[in-house]
Amino acid sequence: MATEEPVKIDRDLIYATVDGRDLRLDIYRPANATGPLPLIVWIHGGAWRKGSKQNPKAKSLVSEGYVVASVEYRLSQEAVFPAQIHDCKAAIRWLRKHATDYVIDPNRIGAWGPSAGGHLVALLGTSSDVADLEGTIGVTGVSSRVQAVCDWYGPTDFLRMNDVAGSIDHDAADSPESQLIGVPIQNNAKKAARANPITYVSESNPPFLIMHGLKDLTVLRNQSEFLHAALQLAGVHSGFITVDDRGHGFRVVGDQKENYERHVLAFFDRVFKDRRSPWAEHASNPHP
Repeated sequence: MATEEPVKIDRDLIYATVDGRDLRLDIYRPANATGPLPLIVWIHGGAWRKGSKQNPKAKSLVSEGYVVASVEYRLSQEAVFPAQIHDCKAAIRWLRKHATDYVIDPNRIGAWGPSAGGHLVALLGTSSDVADLEGTIGVTGVSSRVQAVCDWYGPTDFLRMNDVAGSIDHDAADSPESQLIGVPIQNNAKKAARANPITYVSESNPPFLIMHGLKDLTVLRNQSEFLHAALQLAGVHSGFITVDDRGHGFRVVGDQKENYERHVLAFFDRVFKDRRSPWAEHASNPHP
């Protein structure tokens, strides 16, 4: 990674208000930036019921010439799906509308998230043309499309999460997935499928990088395999990296952790900065 540079931080910017509840995001950018830069939107994990926008992993990309926005969204105990994806899309629309205020290139917006955040960024990538998941909160009339997605070990098909035994019974009434949609997932396959990123895969989806630990017993790696295979079948550029000897969250420190993040940087650079790359076509004509 590049040497750290001064970072300007704008905290607690309100991107939407729902029933009197302000939804906020933080923006990190190079302090001396003068031209429009690609934006990476960080969506935190936490089983959709905990976590926050504080200390986003993605802020390491600021020194590499990116603007980073870290977004809060309503948790499942506050509102069930699709509130979470409505919030994320509202944040994208707000950021695109205010792009010039924060040296953002509105044609180069990527999304990165782990676990529950991985699920939401994958859904941002696959459901850009799905009106039902767009929502009407905050800024409207602006595209919520993203041009690249990095999904770290996110669920992609709720109905198949118990295909292989892990540490969680995902079909249980108190599982994170059941709490997200408001019913046990196997009791309402339609609601579960509505929340699945894999449901909306199409040839118009942006490039994906998917990463998963081989010892993950919380979200089994087959969830990433399902999405990767579906994207490839649709003709979408998709990279899939497995991480040896690591479980959910990777939980590593030092050089090894940085190496994982290097894969992410290389992916976003390939999409947003290497104009010779076929993956970059999504950053040349990205949104209506």
